[in-house]
Amino acid sequence: MKIVPLLIAGGLLAGCASPLPTLQTGPDPADPAWPVAPVPYEPVTAGTADYRPIEPKSWRDMNERVAPGHGRTP
Repeated sequence: MKIVPLLIAGGLLAGCASPLPTLQTGPDPADPAWPVAPVPYEPVTAGTADYRPIEPKSWRDMNERVAPGHGRTP
């Protein structure tokens, strides 16, 4: 039972300790006078493929394109 008062006293004394210094590795992010490089605009759809419906192609042309030897007869 003697350890409980020691733990409470330690907790109270820890609250009186000074906070640790903050480490800052660059300019202050809250400084509005600091110059900032402009961010270029890039559309959200940049680099996407167009998947709109198209007219059906000839089945004969499609079969010849995927046939072994590209539709050529030996």
